[in-house]
Amino acid sequence: MKKKVLALISAAVLAAGLLTGCGSAAADDSISASGQGTSAEDNVIKVAATAVPHAEILEAAKPILAEQGYELEIQIFDDYVQPNEVVEAGDFDANYFQHIPYLESFNEEKGTHLVNAGGIHYEPFGLYPGKETDLANIEGATIAVPNDTTNEARALLLLQDNGYIKLADGAGLTATVNDIVENPYNIEIIELEAAQIPRTLEDVSFGIINGNYAMEVGLTVADDALLYESEDSEAAATYVNVIAVYEGNESLPKIQALIDVLKSDEIKEFINENYSGAVIPYL
Repeated sequence: MKKKVLALISAAVLAAGLLTGCGSAAADDSISASGQGTSAEDNVIKVAATAVPHAEILEAAKPILAEQGYELEIQIFDDYVQPNEVVEAGDFDANYFQHIPYLESFNEEKGTHLVNAGGIHYEPFGLYPGKETDLANIEGATIAVPNDTTNEARALLLLQDNGYIKLADGAGLTATVNDIVENPYNIEIIELEAAQIPRTLEDVSFGIINGNYAMEVGLTVADDALLYESEDSEAAATYVNVIAVYEGNESLPKIQALIDVLKSDEIKEFINENYSGAVIPYL
């Protein structure tokens, strides 16, 4: 029954994405083009999100917010760039798709002014089978990893933590393939845009995939991942997915209402019941 409910929610979310389109939304005339303002309608909360699980979680929060007098509008995006751009521009009040290291890296690289308004959940990063289904065959393997700075580092740290490579001391959350100092299994790292990795698994030995993109193609940490981050790892604390807003808007009543609902017991229960450990509520 739970899977049926989730399927219905997912279908509704995806249908909404088809109707609204996966791209930059046209700016509302009442919204500041500078990014320093939000919707003039204080009871409307416009959120840009990736489809799974973020938009699904927001759909679950929608009726709770409605009871409090807020109308939650959700638009689905299929990349990690536009959701930040539309919040920076003031077209949306918030976005829900990213963790703090990515947010900080984006601000530094793009000169944007986005801040964390509240941590909501954590998605364990996993290594999934491609042409190979057994890590015993990792010698000479090709492994696809996200090509953005923070997620590539996270993928490389997962490989290092499991003894497959060694990174230069201090590389940490900025590690790239150039920081690999030991590669005893002669692994070839293939850098790809994060959303593309699930669709290229048939072309590589293994792929390290962000939790939301794995779920979009039916992969779960519990059932499919050959390696994944533990719940008590440093990654669990570092890569919490957050609600991001334009700097200064984090204290707006409607943003606080959104955060409170997403951290409520009702939404935590929804997450725990529907994602089989692939999404973990943040305390």
